[in-house]
Amino acid sequence: MIYKNPILENGADPFVMLDGGKYYYYATRLPDGYDVSVSDDLVHWENKGICLHKEDVCGEKGFWAPEIIKHNGKYYMAFTADQHLGIAVADSPLGPFRQHSNGFLFEERRIDGHFFRDDDGSIYLFYVDCNCGNRIFGARLNETLTEVIPGSERLLLAAEEGWEISRPPCDCVEGPFVLKHNGRYYLTYSANGFSHIEYAVGVAFADSPLGPYKKYAKNPILARNEHVNGTGHHSFTTAKDGKQLICVYHIHYSLERILPRHTCIDKAAFVYDEDLGFDTLKIFGPTVEEIEL
Repeated sequence: MIYKNPILENGADPFVMLDGGKYYYYATRLPDGYDVSVSDDLVHWENKGICLHKEDVCGEKGFWAPEIIKHNGKYYMAFTADQHLGIAVADSPLGPFRQHSNGFLFEERRIDGHFFRDDDGSIYLFYVDCNCGNRIFGARLNETLTEVIPGSERLLLAAEEGWEISRPPCDCVEGPFVLKHNGRYYLTYSANGFSHIEYAVGVAFADSPLGPYKKYAKNPILARNEHVNGTGHHSFTTAKDGKQLICVYHIHYSLERILPRHTCIDKAAFVYDEDLGFDTLKIFGPTVEEIEL
């Protein structure tokens, strides 16, 4: 299959899930909820309409960065509304998703929820505290995915490196997404804030899901080039055979304009790094030419 970026227009903070041989796409797109699109090949998409509407959950505006996990035969969505995090549930990835958590998960402002299931079946939620800049936290969820287990919350990452605080200074790391490879946890994230042309993706490594994480010295692993700006807030999926890792991310509308952001895909892989002594994560993008997937 040949693709050429962007694969979808007007889609930010994209999340793609492979389920039952089909890809499901969710993004920051609508003022009052989320819609869903479906594809057989990550290139040709059919919009299936609204999957979550604000009337069915907490919150009135700011529906950002949705993400889905399949758990015990149902589909759970971590959604952001009014700069707070909630969990919604549906019987199908097409929805309709309705409130599952008892209100929002936290009294404080939290955004960008990401589910991670470890090998032992435990499920963690990674998210962004946006009360004093944007910092990434993680916590373990209970079995019903209705609340965070008390005492499990950990601060994992803050903006500290030079590439993370580009001009003008911006205290922002966000959009967490975790992969596990050879027993090691790879926490990927975006820095600089979505409106910055230097918005980019980095990775940090840990031996346990809640850290401590050490940032990769050669970050960022996905950054702007002469063709596109604002590469970030990504997710990962795979080819249908499970072998080829694929990064899904957004870019600015153009070099001169931010909105609406567009969705791109590019190949990714774990590649041995001699300085680390183990594999790092590499994203082969951003691309603008035709590429064979």
